[in-house]
Amino acid sequence: MSGEGVPVRCPTCRRDHVYVPPAYPCACGTPLAPPIQRGAAPSPITHRTWNDTWVTVRCRACGRQGQWPQPELGCSCGSVLKLPVRPVTAPPPPADPLPPAQAPLPNARPPGARARTAFRPRTIRTARDAVTTAALYLTWLGFAGVLRAEPASAFGIDVRGRGLVARVDPTTRPASLKAVECLWLHAMTSSARGVHFSLAGYTPDARRRAEGLCLPLFVLDLTGTPQPVNGAARRLVSTGA
Repeated sequence: MSGEGVPVRCPTCRRDHVYVPPAYPCACGTPLAPPIQRGAAPSPITHRTWNDTWVTVRCRACGRQGQWPQPELGCSCGSVLKLPVRPVTAPPPPADPLPPAQAPLPNARPPGARARTAFRPRTIRTARDAVTTAALYLTWLGFAGVLRAEPASAFGIDVRGRGLVARVDPTTRPASLKAVECLWLHAMTSSARGVHFSLAGYTPDARRRAEGLCLPLFVLDLTGTPQPVNGAARRLVSTGA
């Protein structure tokens, strides 16, 4: 039930994407991914509530029903898209389950990235989860000494590491131009590399400014899988820290 790409067109900029829903093992061991409703138009997320970020999915192998994170896609235009999922109806005929050892682990590494151990996503349900996920991902990218900033600084720095400062925006509004510029300025004065994460994407002017400053921007989906949304972020994923 995983690995099959679904064509998605962004309703904002009309760019075409291929989305592969992440799969997680069911309790029976079968890899299970939310069934994307083909042909249904995605909708931009402008307001996010925790209660609306889960979908019901039934395992074809054992018939269990469970709550899975709502599939989302970050477009390069800055929009975060909610992808419709087929509703659970009558259970389909069961399929032979795979042994648990064969269940694939989610991997946030895009095609062409440098080989490394697969990143293990962590489901995001709170703002603290978002910061923890960003810290884990930055460690996976190769940054050393990555820790949560306790308390967060007046500059909005949520994560620090050796030669690293990162901001994590868990709000339901796209990150602003001011947020990007403040992070870049603080990184420059600290002789560190700045990285920005956001749950709701970025405003167009924030994206343009980050591109000019070579500041990596990532979008976090609720599965805990960061997605690069600009050239600087894609280069960071490819080369590592």
